[in-house]
Amino acid sequence: MNYKTNIATRKEALTKLLNVIITHENEIIEALYSDFRKPAFEAVLTETNYVISELKNTIKNLHKWAKPKRVFPSILNFPSTDYIYKEPYGKVLIIAPWNYPFQLALCPLISAIAAGNQVVLKPSELTPKTSEIITKIIEKTFPVNHVEVIEGGLEVSQNLLSQRWDYIFFTGSVPVGKIVAKAAAENLTPVTLELGGKNPCIIDNTANLKLAAKRIVWGKFINAGQTCIAPDYILIQKNMKSHFVDFLKLEITKAYGENPKSSPDYARIVNTKNWLRLANMIDDKKVIFGGQIDIEDRYISPTLIDESSVDTLIMKDEIFGPLLPILSYENDAEINIVISKYEKPLSLYVFTEDKKFAQKIIKQYSFGGGCINDTVVHFSNKRLPFGGVGHSGIGAYHGRLSFDTFSHKKAIVKKANWLDLPMRYAPYKDKLNSIQKLLKWL
Repeated sequence: MNYKTNIATRKEALTKLLNVIITHENEIIEALYSDFRKPAFEAVLTETNYVISELKNTIKNLHKWAKPKRVFPSILNFPSTDYIYKEPYGKVLIIAPWNYPFQLALCPLISAIAAGNQVVLKPSELTPKTSEIITKIIEKTFPVNHVEVIEGGLEVSQNLLSQRWDYIFFTGSVPVGKIVAKAAAENLTPVTLELGGKNPCIIDNTANLKLAAKRIVWGKFINAGQTCIAPDYILIQKNMKSHFVDFLKLEITKAYGENPKSSPDYARIVNTKNWLRLANMIDDKKVIFGGQIDIEDRYISPTLIDESSVDTLIMKDEIFGPLLPILSYENDAEINIVISKYEKPLSLYVFTEDKKFAQKIIKQYSFGGGCINDTVVHFSNKRLPFGGVGHSGIGAYHGRLSFDTFSHKKAIVKKANWLDLPMRYAPYKDKLNSIQKLLKWL
Protein backbone atom coordinates (compact mmCIF):
# COMPACT_ATOMS: atom_id res chain seq x y z
CA MET A 1 0.00 0.00 0.00
CA ASN A 2 1.47 3.35 -1.04
CA TYR A 3 0.92 5.69 1.93
CA LYS A 4 3.39 8.15 0.46
CA THR A 5 1.44 9.39 -2.53
CA ASN A 6 -2.16 8.26 -2.13
CA ILE A 7 -4.09 11.05 -0.42
CA ALA A 8 -7.34 9.07 -0.56
CA THR A 9 -5.70 6.20 1.33
CA ARG A 10 -4.47 8.58 4.01
CA LYS A 11 -7.96 10.06 4.44
CA GLU A 12 -9.45 6.59 4.61
CA ALA A 13 -7.02 5.61 7.39
CA LEU A 14 -7.71 8.81 9.34
CA THR A 15 -11.47 8.34 8.99
CA LYS A 16 -11.15 4.82 10.33
CA LEU A 17 -9.06 6.14 13.24
CA LEU A 18 -11.75 8.74 13.98
CA ASN A 19 -14.47 6.09 14.12
CA VAL A 20 -12.41 3.78 16.35
CA ILE A 21 -11.63 6.61 18.79
CA ILE A 22 -15.29 7.63 19.00
CA THR A 23 -16.23 4.00 19.65
CA HIS A 24 -13.68 3.72 22.46
CA GLU A 25 -14.04 7.21 23.97
CA ASN A 26 -15.45 5.95 27.27
CA GLU A 27 -12.59 3.48 27.63
CA ILE A 28 -10.09 6.30 27.04
CA ILE A 29 -11.75 8.41 29.74
CA GLU A 30 -11.68 5.45 32.15
CA ALA A 31 -8.01 4.79 31.38
CA LEU A 32 -7.07 8.40 32.11
CA TYR A 33 -8.94 8.24 35.41
CA SER A 34 -7.24 4.99 36.29
CA ASP A 35 -3.78 6.37 35.57
CA PHE A 36 -4.01 9.59 37.61
CA ARG A 37 -7.62 10.35 38.46
CA LYS A 38 -8.08 12.75 35.53
CA PRO A 39 -11.67 14.05 35.79
CA ALA A 40 -13.97 13.03 32.92
CA PHE A 41 -14.60 16.69 32.04
CA GLU A 42 -10.88 17.37 31.66
CA ALA A 43 -10.40 14.08 29.79
CA VAL A 44 -13.01 15.10 27.22
CA LEU A 45 -11.98 18.76 26.97
CA THR A 46 -8.21 18.30 26.78
CA GLU A 47 -7.83 14.78 25.39
CA THR A 48 -10.58 12.96 23.47
CA ASN A 49 -12.49 15.91 22.03
CA TYR A 50 -9.26 17.70 21.12
CA VAL A 51 -8.07 14.65 19.17
CA ILE A 52 -11.44 14.13 17.50
CA SER A 53 -11.51 17.80 16.46
CA GLU A 54 -7.95 17.54 15.10
CA LEU A 55 -8.93 14.47 13.08
CA LYS A 56 -12.01 16.10 11.58
CA ASN A 57 -10.08 19.23 10.65
CA THR A 58 -7.28 17.20 9.05
CA ILE A 59 -9.63 14.97 7.07
CA LYS A 60 -11.55 18.01 5.83
CA ASN A 61 -8.47 19.93 4.68
CA LEU A 62 -6.02 17.22 3.67
CA HIS A 63 -6.42 17.53 -0.10
CA LYS A 64 -5.90 21.29 0.11
CA TRP A 65 -2.85 20.98 2.38
CA ALA A 66 -1.21 18.29 0.23
CA LYS A 67 -1.74 20.05 -3.09
CA PRO A 68 1.46 21.44 -4.70
CA LYS A 69 1.65 25.18 -4.08
CA ARG A 70 2.45 27.41 -7.01
CA VAL A 71 4.77 30.31 -6.16
CA PHE A 72 5.84 33.38 -8.09
CA PRO A 73 8.88 32.48 -10.23
CA SER A 74 12.20 34.27 -10.35
CA ILE A 75 12.61 36.42 -13.43
CA LEU A 76 16.08 34.88 -13.82
CA ASN A 77 14.32 31.61 -14.68
CA PHE A 78 11.94 33.16 -17.21
CA PRO A 79 9.96 31.46 -18.63
CA SER A 80 9.05 29.02 -15.84
CA THR A 81 6.39 27.96 -13.37
CA ASP A 82 7.56 27.22 -9.82
CA TYR A 83 6.02 24.94 -7.21
CA ILE A 84 6.48 23.64 -3.68
CA TYR A 85 5.70 19.93 -3.42
CA LYS A 86 5.10 18.38 -0.01
CA GLU A 87 6.40 14.88 0.46
CA PRO A 88 6.61 12.68 3.58
CA TYR A 89 9.91 12.34 5.41
CA GLY A 90 9.52 8.57 5.63
CA LYS A 91 9.83 6.70 8.92
CA VAL A 92 8.83 8.84 11.90
CA LEU A 93 9.38 8.22 15.61
CA ILE A 94 6.93 9.88 18.01
CA ILE A 95 7.73 9.80 21.74
CA ALA A 96 4.77 10.94 23.81
CA PRO A 97 4.62 12.23 27.42
CA TRP A 98 2.48 11.18 30.37
CA ASN A 99 0.72 14.42 31.33
CA TYR A 100 -1.74 14.46 28.40
CA PRO A 101 -0.97 10.91 27.32
CA PHE A 102 -3.74 10.46 24.76
CA GLN A 103 -3.79 13.89 23.12
CA LEU A 104 -0.02 14.35 22.89
CA ALA A 105 0.41 10.89 21.39
CA LEU A 106 -2.43 11.01 18.88
CA CYS A 107 -2.22 14.58 17.57
CA PRO A 108 1.31 14.29 16.12
CA LEU A 109 0.42 10.80 14.89
CA ILE A 110 -2.57 12.18 12.98
CA SER A 111 -0.40 14.76 11.21
CA ALA A 112 2.39 12.31 10.46
CA ILE A 113 -0.11 9.94 8.81
CA ALA A 114 -1.79 12.80 6.95
CA ALA A 115 1.60 13.77 5.50
CA GLY A 116 2.15 10.19 4.28
CA ASN A 117 4.68 8.87 6.77
CA GLN A 118 5.07 5.51 8.47
CA VAL A 119 5.08 5.88 12.26
CA VAL A 120 6.42 4.19 15.36
CA LEU A 121 4.67 5.58 18.44
CA LYS A 122 6.17 5.27 21.91
CA PRO A 123 3.54 6.19 24.54
CA SER A 124 4.49 6.89 28.14
CA GLU A 125 5.08 3.99 30.51
CA LEU A 126 3.90 6.20 33.41
CA THR A 127 0.30 6.02 32.20
CA PRO A 128 -0.03 2.29 31.44
CA LYS A 129 -3.82 2.11 31.07
CA THR A 130 -3.84 4.93 28.53
CA SER A 131 -0.93 3.36 26.65
CA GLU A 132 -2.87 0.10 26.59
CA ILE A 133 -5.96 1.69 25.02
CA ILE A 134 -3.77 3.59 22.53
CA THR A 135 -2.22 0.28 21.44
CA LYS A 136 -5.67 -1.26 21.10
CA ILE A 137 -6.92 1.64 18.95
CA ILE A 138 -3.86 1.65 16.69
CA GLU A 139 -3.96 -2.12 16.16
CA LYS A 140 -7.62 -1.88 15.16
CA THR A 141 -6.90 0.93 12.71
CA PHE A 142 -3.54 0.44 10.99
CA PRO A 143 -1.48 -2.43 9.60
CA VAL A 144 1.74 -2.85 11.55
CA ASN A 145 3.89 -1.69 8.62
CA HIS A 146 2.04 1.64 8.65
CA VAL A 147 1.77 2.45 12.39
CA GLU A 148 3.22 0.49 15.27
CA VAL A 149 2.98 1.19 18.99
CA ILE A 150 5.93 0.11 21.10
CA GLU A 151 5.33 0.25 24.85
CA GLY A 152 8.04 0.20 27.51
CA GLY A 153 10.28 2.31 29.69
CA LEU A 154 13.68 3.96 29.46
CA GLU A 155 15.43 0.99 27.86
CA VAL A 156 12.86 0.87 25.04
CA SER A 157 13.25 4.62 24.41
CA GLN A 158 17.03 4.31 24.32
CA ASN A 159 16.80 1.43 21.86
CA LEU A 160 14.45 3.37 19.60
CA LEU A 161 16.66 6.45 19.67
CA SER A 162 19.70 4.36 18.70
CA GLN A 163 18.02 3.53 15.39
CA ARG A 164 17.91 5.71 12.31
CA TRP A 165 14.74 7.71 11.62
CA ASP A 166 13.72 10.24 9.00
CA TYR A 167 12.02 12.45 11.60
CA ILE A 168 11.67 12.46 15.40
CA PHE A 169 8.88 14.20 17.30
CA PHE A 170 9.37 14.37 21.07
CA THR A 171 7.26 15.91 23.82
CA GLY A 172 8.68 15.96 27.35
CA SER A 173 11.22 17.55 29.65
CA VAL A 174 14.21 19.69 28.70
CA PRO A 175 16.83 17.19 30.00
CA VAL A 176 15.33 14.32 27.98
CA GLY A 177 14.88 16.64 25.01
CA LYS A 178 18.65 17.19 24.99
CA ILE A 179 19.19 13.41 24.91
CA VAL A 180 16.78 13.10 21.98
CA ALA A 181 18.48 15.95 20.11
CA LYS A 182 21.90 14.37 20.64
CA ALA A 183 20.68 11.00 19.34
CA ALA A 184 19.05 12.64 16.32
CA ALA A 185 22.23 14.57 15.52
CA GLU A 186 24.12 11.29 15.00
CA ASN A 187 22.13 10.76 11.78
CA LEU A 188 21.31 14.43 11.05
CA THR A 189 17.67 13.57 11.71
CA PRO A 190 15.32 16.58 11.86
CA VAL A 191 13.38 16.94 15.10
CA THR A 192 10.49 18.70 16.74
CA LEU A 193 11.05 19.08 20.48
CA GLU A 194 8.07 20.20 22.57
CA LEU A 195 9.58 20.91 25.98
CA GLY A 196 8.79 23.32 28.83
CA GLY A 197 10.18 25.93 31.18
CA LYS A 198 9.28 28.32 33.99
CA ASN A 199 6.28 30.17 32.59
CA PRO A 200 5.82 33.61 34.17
CA CYS A 201 2.43 35.14 34.88
CA ILE A 202 2.71 38.93 35.26
CA ILE A 203 -0.04 41.03 36.88
CA ASP A 204 0.04 44.82 37.00
CA ASN A 205 -2.05 47.28 39.02
CA THR A 206 -4.64 47.78 36.25
CA ALA A 207 -5.63 44.10 36.05
CA ASN A 208 -9.08 42.76 36.91
CA LEU A 209 -7.85 40.78 39.92
CA LYS A 210 -10.99 38.72 40.50
CA LEU A 211 -11.17 37.53 36.89
CA ALA A 212 -7.39 37.06 36.74
CA ALA A 213 -7.52 34.82 39.81
CA LYS A 214 -10.30 32.72 38.29
CA ARG A 215 -8.45 32.20 35.02
CA ILE A 216 -5.10 31.55 36.68
CA VAL A 217 -6.57 28.98 39.08
CA TRP A 218 -8.11 27.12 36.15
CA GLY A 219 -4.96 27.22 34.01
CA LYS A 220 -2.65 26.32 36.89
CA PHE A 221 -4.58 23.53 38.61
CA ILE A 222 -6.20 21.76 35.67
CA ASN A 223 -4.59 18.31 35.47
CA ALA A 224 -3.22 19.01 38.99
CA GLY A 225 -0.75 21.48 37.52
CA GLN A 226 0.88 18.84 35.31
CA THR A 227 0.70 20.99 32.18
CA CYS A 228 3.72 22.27 30.28
CA ILE A 229 2.06 25.63 29.57
CA ALA A 230 0.61 26.16 33.06
CA PRO A 231 1.66 29.36 34.87
CA ASP A 232 4.76 28.38 36.84
CA TYR A 233 4.95 31.45 39.07
CA ILE A 234 3.19 34.78 39.55
CA LEU A 235 4.83 38.21 39.45
CA ILE A 236 2.43 40.81 40.86
CA GLN A 237 2.87 44.43 41.85
CA LYS A 238 3.81 44.49 45.53
CA ASN A 239 0.94 46.64 46.81
CA MET A 240 -1.64 44.23 45.29
CA LYS A 241 -0.18 40.91 46.38
CA SER A 242 -2.15 40.39 49.59
CA HIS A 243 -5.43 41.37 47.95
CA PHE A 244 -4.79 39.06 45.01
CA VAL A 245 -3.93 36.12 47.26
CA ASP A 246 -7.40 36.46 48.83
CA PHE A 247 -8.97 36.17 45.37
CA LEU A 248 -6.86 33.10 44.58
CA LYS A 249 -7.94 31.38 47.79
CA LEU A 250 -11.57 32.14 47.01
CA GLU A 251 -11.34 30.77 43.47
CA ILE A 252 -9.55 27.58 44.55
CA THR A 253 -12.29 26.92 47.11
CA LYS A 254 -15.00 27.64 44.53
CA ALA A 255 -13.39 25.21 42.09
CA TYR A 256 -12.48 22.33 44.39
CA GLY A 257 -14.33 22.91 47.65
CA GLU A 258 -13.02 23.17 51.20
CA ASN A 259 -11.31 19.79 50.80
CA PRO A 260 -9.93 19.37 47.25
CA LYS A 261 -8.94 15.80 48.10
CA SER A 262 -12.59 14.79 47.96
CA SER A 263 -13.34 16.80 44.82
CA PRO A 264 -14.20 14.72 41.74
CA ASP A 265 -12.67 17.50 39.63
CA TYR A 266 -9.11 17.35 40.92
CA ALA A 267 -6.52 14.96 39.47
CA ARG A 268 -3.59 13.24 41.18
CA ILE A 269 0.17 13.30 40.68
CA VAL A 270 1.13 10.71 38.09
CA ASN A 271 3.46 8.60 40.28
CA THR A 272 5.30 8.49 43.60
CA LYS A 273 8.58 9.76 42.14
CA ASN A 274 6.96 12.95 40.88
CA TRP A 275 4.98 13.29 44.12
CA LEU A 276 8.19 13.15 46.17
CA ARG A 277 9.85 15.73 43.91
CA LEU A 278 6.94 18.14 44.42
CA ALA A 279 6.51 17.46 48.14
CA ASN A 280 10.18 18.30 48.63
CA MET A 281 9.56 21.77 47.18
CA ILE A 282 7.01 22.71 49.84
CA ASP A 283 8.41 24.90 52.59
CA ASP A 284 5.72 24.87 55.31
CA LYS A 285 6.83 28.29 56.55
CA LYS A 286 5.96 29.83 53.17
CA VAL A 287 2.65 28.08 52.52
CA ILE A 288 -0.18 30.64 52.55
CA PHE A 289 -2.87 28.26 51.34
CA GLY A 290 -3.13 24.50 50.88
CA GLY A 291 -0.02 22.42 51.48
CA GLN A 292 -1.87 19.19 52.31
CA ILE A 293 -0.19 16.03 51.01
CA ASP A 294 -0.86 12.28 51.02
CA ILE A 295 1.72 9.96 49.48
CA GLU A 296 -0.60 6.93 49.43
CA ASP A 297 -3.15 8.82 47.33
CA ARG A 298 -0.45 10.72 45.37
CA TYR A 299 -2.34 13.84 46.44
CA ILE A 300 -1.00 17.38 46.75
CA SER A 301 -3.60 20.09 47.30
CA PRO A 302 -3.65 23.32 45.29
CA THR A 303 -0.96 25.24 47.14
CA LEU A 304 0.00 28.91 47.20
CA ILE A 305 3.58 29.77 48.20
CA ASP A 306 4.63 33.20 49.46
CA GLU A 307 7.97 33.54 47.69
CA SER A 308 10.40 36.44 47.75
CA SER A 309 13.51 34.88 46.24
CA VAL A 310 14.48 33.21 42.98
CA ASP A 311 17.15 31.18 44.76
CA THR A 312 14.86 28.65 46.48
CA LEU A 313 14.27 25.06 45.35
CA ILE A 314 10.77 25.76 44.02
CA MET A 315 12.14 28.56 41.81
CA LYS A 316 15.03 26.54 40.43
CA ASP A 317 13.28 24.52 37.70
CA GLU A 318 9.87 24.03 36.15
CA ILE A 319 7.44 22.93 38.88
CA PHE A 320 5.01 20.80 36.86
CA GLY A 321 2.55 20.37 39.69
CA PRO A 322 -0.08 22.17 41.83
CA LEU A 323 2.33 24.54 43.60
CA LEU A 324 2.10 28.24 42.76
CA PRO A 325 4.83 30.60 44.04
CA ILE A 326 3.78 34.25 44.25
CA LEU A 327 6.51 36.86 43.88
CA SER A 328 6.12 40.63 43.86
CA TYR A 329 7.75 43.51 42.00
CA GLU A 330 7.77 47.28 42.24
CA ASN A 331 8.97 48.22 38.76
CA ASP A 332 9.69 46.77 35.31
CA ALA A 333 13.37 46.34 36.13
CA GLU A 334 12.46 43.87 38.88
CA ILE A 335 10.30 41.90 36.44
CA ASN A 336 13.27 41.67 34.14
CA ILE A 337 15.61 40.46 36.91
CA VAL A 338 13.33 37.48 37.60
CA ILE A 339 12.42 36.49 34.03
CA SER A 340 15.96 36.93 32.73
CA LYS A 341 17.25 34.44 35.29
CA TYR A 342 15.67 31.58 33.33
CA GLU A 343 15.84 30.14 29.84
CA LYS A 344 13.15 31.21 27.36
CA PRO A 345 9.82 29.79 28.62
CA LEU A 346 7.24 27.84 26.65
CA SER A 347 4.52 30.31 27.67
CA LEU A 348 4.12 33.76 29.19
CA TYR A 349 0.98 35.39 30.55
CA VAL A 350 0.26 39.01 31.37
CA PHE A 351 -2.85 40.38 33.08
CA THR A 352 -3.40 44.07 32.54
CA GLU A 353 -5.81 46.68 31.16
CA ASP A 354 -2.83 48.77 30.02
CA LYS A 355 -2.32 47.98 26.34
CA LYS A 356 1.12 49.60 26.25
CA PHE A 357 2.31 47.50 29.18
CA ALA A 358 0.99 44.32 27.57
CA GLN A 359 2.72 45.10 24.27
CA LYS A 360 5.94 45.97 26.05
CA ILE A 361 6.01 42.61 27.84
CA ILE A 362 5.07 40.63 24.72
CA LYS A 363 7.81 42.31 22.67
CA GLN A 364 10.51 42.40 25.33
CA TYR A 365 10.62 38.69 26.17
CA SER A 366 11.12 35.68 23.93
CA PHE A 367 8.80 32.74 24.62
CA GLY A 368 6.84 30.10 22.76
CA GLY A 369 3.37 31.60 23.02
CA GLY A 370 0.95 32.98 25.55
CA CYS A 371 -2.04 35.13 26.43
CA ILE A 372 -3.00 38.59 27.52
CA ASN A 373 -5.61 38.34 30.31
CA ASP A 374 -5.90 34.55 30.23
CA THR A 375 -3.85 31.38 30.56
CA VAL A 376 -3.35 28.20 28.52
CA VAL A 377 -6.13 28.88 25.96
CA HIS A 378 -3.75 29.79 23.11
CA PHE A 379 -3.19 26.03 22.80
CA SER A 380 -6.78 25.54 21.62
CA ASN A 381 -6.55 27.58 18.39
CA LYS A 382 -5.49 25.34 15.49
CA ARG A 383 -4.53 28.40 13.47
CA LEU A 384 -1.86 29.38 16.01
CA PRO A 385 1.50 27.57 16.01
CA PHE A 386 2.29 25.75 19.23
CA GLY A 387 5.93 25.29 20.17
CA GLY A 388 8.82 26.62 22.17
CA VAL A 389 11.95 28.62 21.53
CA GLY A 390 15.45 28.00 22.84
CA HIS A 391 15.37 25.53 25.74
CA SER A 392 11.56 25.37 25.66
CA GLY A 393 11.52 23.65 22.29
CA ILE A 394 12.35 23.44 18.61
CA GLY A 395 9.68 23.64 15.93
CA ALA A 396 5.92 24.06 16.19
CA TYR A 397 2.73 22.30 15.19
CA HIS A 398 -1.12 22.40 15.23
CA GLY A 399 -3.60 22.43 12.36
CA ARG A 400 -2.07 22.95 8.94
CA LEU A 401 1.33 23.59 10.49
CA SER A 402 1.29 20.03 11.86
CA PHE A 403 0.95 18.68 8.32
CA ASP A 404 3.81 20.93 7.22
CA THR A 405 5.94 19.79 10.17
CA PHE A 406 5.87 16.19 8.94
CA SER A 407 6.36 17.15 5.27
CA HIS A 408 9.54 17.92 3.37
CA LYS A 409 9.04 20.95 1.11
CA LYS A 410 10.47 20.13 -2.28
CA ALA A 411 11.21 23.03 -4.64
CA ILE A 412 10.46 22.48 -8.33
CA VAL A 413 11.06 24.79 -11.29
CA LYS A 414 9.28 23.77 -14.50
CA LYS A 415 11.18 25.49 -17.27
CA ALA A 416 9.59 26.22 -20.66
CA ASN A 417 11.47 25.35 -23.86
CA TRP A 418 10.18 28.06 -26.17
CA LEU A 419 12.86 30.54 -25.04
CA ASP A 420 16.49 29.85 -24.04
CA LEU A 421 18.59 32.93 -23.37
CA PRO A 422 22.26 32.30 -24.27
CA MET A 423 23.77 34.71 -21.72
CA ARG A 424 24.13 32.20 -18.87
CA TYR A 425 26.17 29.69 -20.87
CA ALA A 426 29.96 29.52 -21.22
CA PRO A 427 32.08 30.84 -22.82
CA TYR A 428 31.58 34.01 -20.76
CA LYS A 429 33.81 36.24 -22.86
CA ASP A 430 32.37 39.79 -23.21
CA LYS A 431 29.30 38.84 -21.08
CA LEU A 432 30.42 40.14 -17.66
CA ASN A 433 29.46 43.76 -18.31
CA SER A 434 26.06 42.78 -19.62
CA ILE A 435 25.25 40.38 -16.77
CA GLN A 436 26.27 42.96 -14.13
CA LYS A 437 23.98 45.56 -15.68
CA LEU A 438 21.13 43.05 -15.92
CA LEU A 439 21.50 41.85 -12.34
CA LYS A 440 21.69 45.43 -11.06
CA TRP A 441 18.48 46.25 -12.93
CA LEU A 442 16.73 43.17 -11.50
